[in-house]
Amino acid sequence: MAALKRVYDDPEAVADRLLGIARAAYDARPDVLRELDERRLAEPDWFQRSDALGYAAYADRFGGTLKGVGQHVDHLSALGVTYLHLMPLLTPRSSPNDGGYAVADYTTVRDDLGDTDDLRELATTLRDAGISLCIDLVLNHTAREHAWAAAARNGDAEKRGYYLVFPDRHEPDRYEQSLPEVFPDFAPGNFTWDPELDGWVWTTFNDYQWDLNWANPSVLCEFAEILLGHANLGVEVFRLDAIAFLWKRLGTNCQNQPEVHDLTQALRTVARIAAPAVLFKAEAIVGPADLPAYLGTGLHTGKVSDLAYHNSLMVHVWSMLASGESRLASVALQNLPQPPATTSWITYLRCHDDIGWAIDDTDAWRAGVDGFAHRRFLSDWYAGAFPGSWARGLVFQENPATGDRRISGSLASLAGLECEDPGAVDRILLAHAIVLSFGGLPVLWMGDELGLLNDKGWADEPAHATDNRWVHRPRMPWPVPTETHGIRDGLAHLLDVRRGLPHLHAAHATEIWDPRDPAVLLVVRRSSHGPLLAAANVSDRPARVPSDVFHWLGLAAGDLHDHLSGERPRFDRDGIALAPYAAAWLTA
Repeated sequence: MAALKRVYDDPEAVADRLLGIARAAYDARPDVLRELDERRLAEPDWFQRSDALGYAAYADRFGGTLKGVGQHVDHLSALGVTYLHLMPLLTPRSSPNDGGYAVADYTTVRDDLGDTDDLRELATTLRDAGISLCIDLVLNHTAREHAWAAAARNGDAEKRGYYLVFPDRHEPDRYEQSLPEVFPDFAPGNFTWDPELDGWVWTTFNDYQWDLNWANPSVLCEFAEILLGHANLGVEVFRLDAIAFLWKRLGTNCQNQPEVHDLTQALRTVARIAAPAVLFKAEAIVGPADLPAYLGTGLHTGKVSDLAYHNSLMVHVWSMLASGESRLASVALQNLPQPPATTSWITYLRCHDDIGWAIDDTDAWRAGVDGFAHRRFLSDWYAGAFPGSWARGLVFQENPATGDRRISGSLASLAGLECEDPGAVDRILLAHAIVLSFGGLPVLWMGDELGLLNDKGWADEPAHATDNRWVHRPRMPWPVPTETHGIRDGLAHLLDVRRGLPHLHAAHATEIWDPRDPAVLLVVRRSSHGPLLAAANVSDRPARVPSDVFHWLGLAAGDLHDHLSGERPRFDRDGIALAPYAAAWLTA
């Protein structure tokens, strides 16, 4: 109720509506899912454990259809996957549809993938294999063709109130003064004139994606009903897409407003009443200072999302690999507070999206780096334009006014495998080792376990020709190749070691220590089993972990064990040597 009071004028009435929705969904919940609820309530840390592993894919590119995905569950089980995120599969508008994120019907599945019965069957198959299904719930906007938008265009005043519509440019122009552009190349501005609507509608992303008016409580109630309907099909995790944009406030960039977290708390409360097994994952690709709030801070601690993307970690892994130094990453990661102990970061190296270089200028200054220059360096490096670069990426959405240039490309191509750089495989496995030891639920992007390269034919499909993010969304090659440059075996080893280390439970704090050798990232994980030191040499030269690190951790040099090599590390010149692009996970 407190969250509703901070958002709506009549919170009691809104609460009554939400409770009615929750009660109806609870009454309709299948017995097998109620049993799942009981298991999750008894083991609430199931997604935080060191044996938890995520995988993300487009259903059509992984298995062709939902039934096809179910036919490849053995591949996921062999990796140890316990969580599968299938990219947008609810019915979108016809192309263009922003990769499926312009939803025309939240209650049905894309025709080419199957139907809701197929979704229920897949969720059951995955659950039987110990894998939780995650789907996208696009909260910020609908497609122009959605039934609500169609009704609004036909004069329905109630449904018009579901959107942000203005009769002239007066208010839009005032908002535009502080609003950034998400897609400046092909969708400049944030408002679109619609003649049928006879108004300017808010369109943050594309002219066919209409922003919803979350100040209208009916929008919250609609999504509560949609979410619980899918939960009763067996969906266990909801990725709350574009969540940072939900609340609009004049004079701001209309992102990360406090009401966003109130709304998430209200939605999560409804889910906890009707389907306690459900988790929320915040798709908040925001600046480092704004990121922790999506896992709950202050009034919202432990009450909003259970999972959130650690975008900062992803960016800084790539930054370290390009620069060969860990100082900037150490400073930036030290400045992020620990998430609530009941939550977890999503840690990852690649996802379906481009990489935006979210390097904070203050962090850069503290590390003695020019933030603007470093972001430009990273864009040049990963586009393969910087002298000596081994990366083969593509520039995405260059903004001349701000100098912002994002990057598309597969993990393997960005790490040098495409140009056959001799350090590529070691670099790839090192990056995985950092993510797997950091603390959170690690998620693999489809094909990264095989070292799939950029899709050279990404633009052959007309619908994709203007969006080079499809370069890192290749179709899964079935049967999977047996030759993967050692990447699959190396990753399997890392995952196997991780499963046996309770230190890597996400509830344990992650400490980033000041680097002694500028090439070495030092991550400490403490648990009742004692401390674990994860050391990673991010450079192509030998590096060291000096003995003072072990002294301050209370680890005797002679008692150390490296879980990755399975051996006792050798002290040399009062420290431990790390080969180029090598990692060590050390305990007593």
